[in-house]
Amino acid sequence: MFDFYFEIKPWIRLVLQGTAVILVLFPLAAACSMAERKISAWLQGRPGPNRTLAPILAWVPGIGVLQRLGLFQLAADGGKFVFKEDPVPAHVNKFYFIAAPILAMIPALSTVVVVPFGAYFDSAGKLIPLVLANVDIGLLAVFAVSSLGVYAVILAGWASNSKYPFLGGVRASAQLISYELSMTLSVLPVFLWINAPGGEGTLSLFRVVELQSGVGLAWGSVWYIFYFPLSAFIFLVALFAETNRQPFDMPESESDLVGGFHTEYGAFKWSLFFVAEYCHMIIGSAVFILLFFGGWNPLPGMPLATLAGWLHIADQPILMSLLGIAIFLGKIVFSIFFFMWVRWTLPRFRYDQVMNIGWKKLLPLAIANLILYTLGIALLQK
Repeated sequence: MFDFYFEIKPWIRLVLQGTAVILVLFPLAAACSMAERKISAWLQGRPGPNRTLAPILAWVPGIGVLQRLGLFQLAADGGKFVFKEDPVPAHVNKFYFIAAPILAMIPALSTVVVVPFGAYFDSAGKLIPLVLANVDIGLLAVFAVSSLGVYAVILAGWASNSKYPFLGGVRASAQLISYELSMTLSVLPVFLWINAPGGEGTLSLFRVVELQSGVGLAWGSVWYIFYFPLSAFIFLVALFAETNRQPFDMPESESDLVGGFHTEYGAFKWSLFFVAEYCHMIIGSAVFILLFFGGWNPLPGMPLATLAGWLHIADQPILMSLLGIAIFLGKIVFSIFFFMWVRWTLPRFRYDQVMNIGWKKLLPLAIANLILYTLGIALLQK
């Protein structure tokens, strides 16, 4: 069914895949920006964006419903950032000042290529992942590429030649390096579990979901949140810190730093930093769901294959793929809502509290969790 795509020349496939990533992630990030304001308004008892309307559509009957929902805010934001004057202050290092927001987007758009987002059965009955690059080092690639995002924040703060952006960049580098250690250690028990002694080792995210689907296991299709709850908690806290989300938004911290590393930025370059932040949040949520919440499987104990069989679409790859993508995106939407819910509920930590949580609480907890599961898995597999 999909063979025609793989017969296209490789460079054409690369162009199509890159275009698809941009066309999907940019609108999703823009939607997150609008959802941020609407969700914060609902939580605080305010209406939120409800006045934006394209004048040429004002005559359409019933258009006021979409206006009050704030759906036209997406177009307003995009148009404003594209056509607004984009100044470059005279005192900045212009080359690195312009390069920083571009560098922020590269990891945000690159990590998605190794993240599977659905699956289907081929003609031989084998489960095939929907992923741009199905590699065995999927998680390692996500960690390696996403960690490069810290250079964009540091570069933006340094190139601005201003004390507040510089302080924001320094705080960002310390925070991201601190919590990357705990995040990495938190996922090791999962991969110790799926890589049995004597078998072929893998860091594939698809393999993690496949085992949560009950393929090749006598334990059934149990999500790993039930096997590794502490790992999931550590990963989630570290994910908040890695994406600079409140209560860990130390790189910005408006009450302390005016605006953090992006103080000197405006218009389109400023928007790229926040598109990158939302992209990281989307990809981070996707990885979290793949590791601990069954990926595209609808419920614990009910893999996608079972649901597709009930709906009689297991032998129709396109319909099964669309079903898996819909379930996966639904979980991501809930995760994004949780991120925003926490932001508008919890107060910001002080910087010394952020460092204490990262080094004195989360890192020892991640090490103890790894040791505990290592011993437990060794005893079970003996």
